Amino acid sequence: MATKIYIDQGHNPRDFNTGAEGNGLFEQDITYTVGILLNRLLSSNPNFETRLSRPDDDTVRGTSNASSLSSRVREANAWGADIFLSLHTNASTNPNATGSEALIYSNRSTVARELATDILEKMTEATGLRNRGIVERPGLYVLKETVMPAMIIEMGFISNPYDAELMSESPSLFARGIYNGILEYYDLD
Repeated sequence: MATKIYIDQGHNPRDFNTGAEGNGLFEQDITYTVGILLNRLLSSNPNFETRLSRPDDDTVRGTSNASSLSSRVREANAWGADIFLSLHTNASTNPNATGSEALIYSNRSTVARELATDILEKMTEATGLRNRGIVERPGLYVLKETVMPAMIIEMGFISNPYDAELMSESPSLFARGIYNGILEYYDLD
């Protein structure tokens, strides 16, 4: 049976829960694009079945920040996803902050920790960005309320000119890195 991966393209294209902005770019645009590219890679592999939180670039989830998050979690839970993968860009007041990191509910969550480790390693190989490691964030809604292993992938810093340009100009590198990390975890590479 195929592994079901829910790809949450963090944030909405307008109105509310729109994400970070930096260097003339918008988080919701980057996460949408990387999610579409990752979906194509996973969908072409019979080992995976996918669902996107934003199948179209104008899809708005919920009617507020809270309902936007809960609608994504509800859909993944109801679908019976095996993995919840939420794509984001990081931001900092320090424009020199750079690299990729993963947020998980707890380091005791073996599947989430090991999959996030593989994704970060392969994303670093694909993009050349620094691997900032894994951070426990048990208070984050999408990590706390999903019934399957979940992680937030902070692909790079939209506030860093280099990271932002790389995410905007070469989103396929991030999609390929995440995909390769998933293959590594499931021993399919």
